[in-house]
Amino acid sequence: MILLSIKNLVKAFGGLVAVAGVSFDVERGDIIGLIGPNGAGKTTVFNLVTGALPPDGGNIFFAGHCLDRLKPHQIVKLGLARTFQTIRLFPRLSVLENALSGCHCRTHSGVISSMLRLPRHRREERTALVKAMEELEFVGLADAWRGTAGALAYGDQRRLEIARALATEPKMMVLDEPAGGMNDQETLELRELIARIKARDITVMLIEHDMGFVMKVCNKLIVMENGACIAQGPPEEIRKNPKVIEAYLGVED
Repeated sequence: MILLSIKNLVKAFGGLVAVAGVSFDVERGDIIGLIGPNGAGKTTVFNLVTGALPPDGGNIFFAGHCLDRLKPHQIVKLGLARTFQTIRLFPRLSVLENALSGCHCRTHSGVISSMLRLPRHRREERTALVKAMEELEFVGLADAWRGTAGALAYGDQRRLEIARALATEPKMMVLDEPAGGMNDQETLELRELIARIKARDITVMLIEHDMGFVMKVCNKLIVMENGACIAQGPPEEIRKNPKVIEAYLGVED
C-alpha cells in the first residue's frame, strides 16, 4: 500500500531550481533513504513534504490527502512527523515537557476548558502524560524526564526529538540526518531504534550522509543529484549503479 506519493515535484528559489520534477512512492512499512551529494535537493524535498515550503509544481499525497497547500501542523495531524538536521528542542523545558509538546496535535480541549480545568481537559492531560512517558521509555530516556532538554548529551537530544515526533502518533516519520554527529555506539543504538519504530508499523524516510548506516537500515534508496532523481531501488542495486557512482565520485575527463 502506497502511503506517500510524490508526483513531478518542483521548487525553485529565484533562478535556482532546487527540485526538478521529482517523483517517487513510499510504501507503508518502508524504511526509505533519500541520499545524494550536498546541494542535491534532499532537504528541500523534506521541507516540501512536511509543509515548511509550498511546491511550485507537482503534487504530494499522503494517506489519501493532498498536502500541497497544507500547513505543517495540519500535516502532523494527518500522521506525518519530522525531526530536523539541526536539533530543535525547547532547551529550557524539561525532557517530559518536550515530549508532551508532541501530544498537542491530538488534544481537543478549548481555551475555556483548559482555563477552568474541566473534566475533558483533565482526562486529555492525563492521557498526554502517559503517552509522553511511554515514548520517553521507548527511546530510553524515561529516567531523565525531570531534567532539562538542554542538559542532555547530544545523542540523547536526538532521541528526545524522535520521542517528541512519536508522541504525535505518526503513520510516517521523516528524519533529517538522524545520525549526524553521533559516535559509533550512538549510531548503533539509532539503528536499533529505527528497527523498533518500523516494528510499530511506522514508515520511515530519512536523509543521511553515512552510507554504511543507510545501507544497513534502509530497504529502498532514492538518489538525487542537482534537484533530480537519478536512481531508485534496493541498496544492493544502488551501490552498483553507474549514475550513483558518478554522482558521488565523479568521472575522469
